Parts: sequence; C-alpha cells; structure tokens
Amino acid sequence: MNNSVTNTARLLGAGLRALLILTLVTGVLYPLAVTGIAQGLFNSKANGSEIKADGKVVGSSLIGQSYNLPLQKGQETPAPDLRWFQGRPANGLGTNSVNTQYKLILSGATNLSADSGAVKGNCPAKPDDGTLCAQVLAAKAAVVKDNSVPGYAVKPSQVPADAVTSSGSGLDPAISPQYADLQIHRVAAKNGLSVKAVAELVKKQTQGRTLGFIGEPRVNVLELNIALKDLVANN
Repeated sequence: MNNSVTNTARLLGAGLRALLILTLVTGVLYPLAVTGIAQGLFNSKANGSEIKADGKVVGSSLIGQSYNLPLQKGQETPAPDLRWFQGRPANGLGTNSVNTQYKLILSGATNLSADSGAVKGNCPAKPDDGTLCAQVLAAKAAVVKDNSVPGYAVKPSQVPADAVTSSGSGLDPAISPQYADLQIHRVAAKNGLSVKAVAELVKKQTQGRTLGFIGEPRVNVLELNIALKDLVANN
C-alpha cells in the first residue's frame, strides 16, 4: 500500500515538474524569444506594417482604405472623394453586426463566378441584377465618368481590370500603375495641381516586381495619397 502511494506521488511529482518546465519553455521563453527576434529583425512587419503621417499611425501598408465623402441623408453608400486616388472596389466586404463595440469590416470576396451574368462571352447584364457583369459594367461607367475632366476624356478601353473588380479579400492596398495613371488628370484638376507634378508623384510611388520577377508593378494607394497630401500642402 505504501509503495503504491509512493509511486503515485512520484509520478504526480514528475508530471507536475514536466508541466512547469514545458509551460516555462513553451509559454514564456519561446514566445519572448520569437517576439524579441521579430522586433529586432522585422520591427515594421511585426507591428503590422504601419504607415505614419505627421507622427501618427494612419494605416497599414497591407490593408486598403476607402476615400469617400461623408454619407449624406438618403444615401446607402457614400460617394468617392475625388480629390484622392481611389483603390480597388471592395464588393466582398461586409458590415459588422455582431461585435458592435468596434467598427469592424468583414473581409471577403463576392464569390461570383467569372461568367456571372455573361451570355456567350458577352455581358448584357442589367445595371442592378447583382451579377458580376453588372458590377463590372457599373464600375467601368463610374470610372469613366469620374475621371473624365475638361480636356481629358477617359475611354472605356482604358479602364484596367483592377479598377472594376475587387480582390479576393476586398482589402487590396495597391492598384496597378495603369489605374493610377488613369486618375492623374482628375486628381490634378480637383487639387489645383499640374498634371506633370501628379504624374511624377505616381511614378515615384510605383513599386516594381518583388525581387524583379515576383508579382506585378503596383502603387500603394495610402502611401500615394499621403504623398499627394504633402504635395498639395507645399503647392
């Protein structure tokens, strides 16, 4: 009987020591080591790839933002603020109706197929039928209208795909150089700037392919608009 109690106590003691040691190693030392390495070698990425302006964090380089006018009475969706460069559509985003303590958005795609609304390769969709064709046609018409200013008319054939389609997450922070270029005349006119100055700004903010061959050239919209704000202030 005594041997049984002694063995049980010895086993419980060994298990308790193992629990304490593993808790210390995996629950304290390992997280501290990983956090220290991340902060030391990848500080910006570890902290969410923050972008600062005027000494304040204004966003992340990995998450797109909207640049809209305040919602007016009777409007269901706000109109874009055309002083700023606009990002990709975010048709897949939802609204947060569960945790109302925070103003969160739900990331996601539209889940519409590539041929949604198409008939034999054509897109005869009606403007409000909810198909991908309808969304693309409506977005293209808006891009043409918004970016056509006196002396510069946008043609439908100039509108790139990323101007009328959302990304898989709906939070893409970047646009193609083609879409940025298409917006130059409108941004210049709305802010009283020369087209040349805005074009140079876009060129400076254009990033090439990662390592020279991965991905596509892109322009981070938040970083571009921060640079635009500085350009307007110094003009």
